[in-house]
Amino acid sequence: MADAADLSAWSAVDGYIADSLLDADPALEAALARNAAEGLPAIDVSPAQGRFLQVLAGLIGARRILEVGTLGGYSGICLARALPPDGRLISLEIDPRHAGVARANIAHAGLGDRVEVRLGPALQSLAAMERDVEGPFDLVFIDADKPNNAAYFAQALRLARPGAAILIDNVIRGGRVLESHGRDANVRGARAAFAAVAEASGCLATALQMVGVKGWDGLIIVQAR
Repeated sequence: MADAADLSAWSAVDGYIADSLLDADPALEAALARNAAEGLPAIDVSPAQGRFLQVLAGLIGARRILEVGTLGGYSGICLARALPPDGRLISLEIDPRHAGVARANIAHAGLGDRVEVRLGPALQSLAAMERDVEGPFDLVFIDADKPNNAAYFAQALRLARPGAAILIDNVIRGGRVLESHGRDANVRGARAAFAAVAEASGCLATALQMVGVKGWDGLIIVQAR
């Protein structure tokens, strides 16, 4: 497992990446400040990870994006920036306070016309979206409660277009994903995500470990069937 020296080095490299490749970003900085002021947990993606999401969405030419887990809107802002003017991002959030903060952050970033934050349990929202035929989506980013990862993936797969990108975040858990008999619900959820993706017929997938200011984690990347 990582120690303090590892985290210090990873954070320093993240700082170098940001200084080298990421410009100052008042909208994202304001979002983090608002999140902190409102008492939201500091579990947003890092600036480098946020830029990765934006670049990936741009590379695949995403016009419709689905996000499961809004928090304060940081990752949603990054994803929405890749959309064309008529593009759409739907973000699902269960906590009313988080949703309110996210809407304010997204509006401040000038993206209120492209992003809809929907309030309610994500499994119910996803089922309603499937029933109402709201797909297909070009990219799905899953970053909500980890025990439901496998269920979120199954529903995302039904809402995604063939060839869409589906990302499941926080699946390495500081290396604890190796704990096959652990009691931690988040670790079990990460392992369930791996199993669900492995069993999904026709999908092409891999996972990437990531280290940085957020520690040691990673995400599963799926090309939908």
